[in-house]
Amino acid sequence: MLRPEEMARHVSFDETDPTPGAAPWVERVWSVTWDMPEGVEHVNSIVPHPSVSLTVERGEVDRDGAHGPGVWVTGVSTRRFDAVCRGRGGVVGVKFHAGGFSALTGIAAADLTGRSRPADGLVPGWATLADLPLDARVAGPSLCALVEDLARNREPDPGYALVAVVVQHLQDPTVTRVDDLAERCGLSVRGLQRLLRQYVGVGPKWMVARRRLHDAVATLDENYDGSLADLAATAGWYDQNQFARDFTALVGTTPGAYRDRGSAV
Repeated sequence: MLRPEEMARHVSFDETDPTPGAAPWVERVWSVTWDMPEGVEHVNSIVPHPSVSLTVERGEVDRDGAHGPGVWVTGVSTRRFDAVCRGRGGVVGVKFHAGGFSALTGIAAADLTGRSRPADGLVPGWATLADLPLDARVAGPSLCALVEDLARNREPDPGYALVAVVVQHLQDPTVTRVDDLAERCGLSVRGLQRLLRQYVGVGPKWMVARRRLHDAVATLDENYDGSLADLAATAGWYDQNQFARDFTALVGTTPGAYRDRGSAV
């Protein structure tokens, strides 16, 4: 979430762990609610993770790829994800582990990349979610029960298990090259590309670059006061100018302006 301190002034956010039965596929259950004065709107901007979400949405929300209330499946967004909140409304949903949704449903993640699609036809039992309260802790058991139903009697998926290995290696900040990631996972570069496009919906180069940008944004959100050159190097860039270009292209502002935003409030 970009500018988390600003988001906290406009919306209420909560999250909770999934049930043990849903945890192999679901990273967390989350909810966002808002009640905006007439004529006022707020844009929540997110640098997305490589995961699919299943959400129940009500009220006045206008976001990339979907408009209005409903039950939605949203694939990985390859750019910044913006949701405009107006009036009164909210969202509750589950964030799947990378590859979790495809492992459960057999739907290729690449078919969802950059898209939000109605859950009808994608998620059996989706209609039972339509009236859930917009509260992660209250709605969590029902959302997780649906996931558990999808998982029931499914055979172990070796491809999904391998995706978990890839994600684990991606946590190492020294992994900055696709060929290095492939070698650590015991795969060819082409094999790694095929695996991730099927289960995650994006390629390994994107995942490496996005992890580096997440690290940079998180560091700036923690009131980083070091040099941007040091931040770029720590996050895996060899060229500070390229870091600034990549950061600006995704976030919409330079690293320096993002860091200094608090002083302008």
